[in-house]
Amino acid sequence: MALKRIGDILLEKEIITKTELNKALKAKKENERLGETLVRLGIASEMQILKALESSTGVKRVSLQNMTIDEDVLKLIDEEFCRRHTIIPFKIEEMKLYFVTSDPLDFDVIEKLRLLTGLRPVSFSAPKNDIITQIEKYYGFTRTLEALGIKQDVVFDEEENGDTDEATTPMVKLVNQILTSAVFQRASDIHIDPLDDKVLIRYRIDGVLDVVRELPIKIHKQMISRIKVMAGMDITESRVPQDGRIQTLIQRKNLDLRISTLPTVRGEKVVMRLLDISSTLNKIDSLGLTNTGEKQIREMISNPNGIILVSGPTGSGKTTTLYACLNELNEPGVNIVTVEDPVEIKVEGINQVQIKPEVDLTFANTLRSILRQDPNIIMIGEIRDVETAEISIRASLTGHLVLSTIHTNSAVKTISRLLDMEIEPFLIGSSLTGIIAQRLVRKLCPECAYNVEATTSEKETFEKFNINIDKLKHPKGCPSCNYKGYAGRVGIFEILPISKAMEKLISQSASNSEIEAQAKKEGLVPLMEAGLNKVKDGLTTLEEIMKVTKE
Repeated sequence: MALKRIGDILLEKEIITKTELNKALKAKKENERLGETLVRLGIASEMQILKALESSTGVKRVSLQNMTIDEDVLKLIDEEFCRRHTIIPFKIEEMKLYFVTSDPLDFDVIEKLRLLTGLRPVSFSAPKNDIITQIEKYYGFTRTLEALGIKQDVVFDEEENGDTDEATTPMVKLVNQILTSAVFQRASDIHIDPLDDKVLIRYRIDGVLDVVRELPIKIHKQMISRIKVMAGMDITESRVPQDGRIQTLIQRKNLDLRISTLPTVRGEKVVMRLLDISSTLNKIDSLGLTNTGEKQIREMISNPNGIILVSGPTGSGKTTTLYACLNELNEPGVNIVTVEDPVEIKVEGINQVQIKPEVDLTFANTLRSILRQDPNIIMIGEIRDVETAEISIRASLTGHLVLSTIHTNSAVKTISRLLDMEIEPFLIGSSLTGIIAQRLVRKLCPECAYNVEATTSEKETFEKFNINIDKLKHPKGCPSCNYKGYAGRVGIFEILPISKAMEKLISQSASNSEIEAQAKKEGLVPLMEAGLNKVKDGLTTLEEIMKVTKE
């Protein structure tokens, strides 16, 4: 009997449609498996594919998180082989080699393992990232720490081994493995925190910091020195904070790492922010907006002049929203100039300027020069001071469309913030086109989220905004989401277009409550209500919304 192909299996299980299969086959890259293409395009999740293959092939899924791997079996299989085929062996029993694969239909790897070991391979399945994490853990970190002398209570001395090839130096490997592991786990930041007896390595994933590894304190100084060398910082200075930058290629991704060191009483703390400069731009329709919100933003950016502000705290996705707008406006007949600190995504067709305060290239000074460059659209990374705000408003009143960010808690409070900067109310009213307030919340893992009857207090919270609910989804945790219950983030938005009535109120220095009342009359959906709608749709939880909104 002929073996079924993955496409046929997924069609049979009604996970994908014929149209989606054809779309994936056309979009499939060279050397990419069909399953990987389906996941990349968002047509099916990796867990859906593995479940379908389990019932069709009999290859059982396992949780690598809860599995003990016999390190002796790793000596049989080369690390490079495991990485190339995304497999990890975990035990040998009665002449059988048990291993985990991300592709249960890769029968070629079974034959290779049989020839390589002389044992009978028995396969299990798990998500690709779970396997890569275990490869990093067992082949990478364990062996690197052994090379650093952790087990022998001896620290590897790079100076004494000066003839060692840098690429194979254990400390170089350790730092590279920390970076690689962070990329695989979609971390936005890496924290290296010295304690009295150990060093904590923490990753910020989906906005939450998690300890991923504990290392001996004795290798802390070497690790910091290695990072400083990579970032072009002064390795002899540990008494003052330093900033640096690393541009590198990890797992085919061009990464720009912003490095910051801070001297603490226990030693230097390092934070590395990971910016994927090879990442593709989002489009407005992929931000998670409602149909009405999408329409409002498109109407705002279609104006030839005016100022559009995106507000929210650090890490709320403001820059992503701005770039999504620029992506739609970026045409050959339009001159777009940005001034940013830092330039997070390099975009073809857009003139991007990186702020350099050390040579007096500030937001305000750069803006003055940009206005002499015949721009149609100006994007300012952030309005930080009165001078930048005044020049931005002046630019919007002289025929330019200006997009920028500002740190405020809501759309209405953005107006108060500009008034606090002592900008004339009539200038604010006549220049503002719209304000977008936003937050990012963690998305529930679609594989393990489950329904629970809503409590009385939960129902009351929703009823305040005329939303009726009976059940809510709760997080559980599974291999697909690394047992967190959440996977990825989604935006919640409060959009305030500036109407003629709103302009009049702002020009008359109306209070926040008056402006808010008019905004609600015109259909403003507050952040809290926007978040509750996401909860009702099963995308996130009430706890996540409460964390980022204040009512």
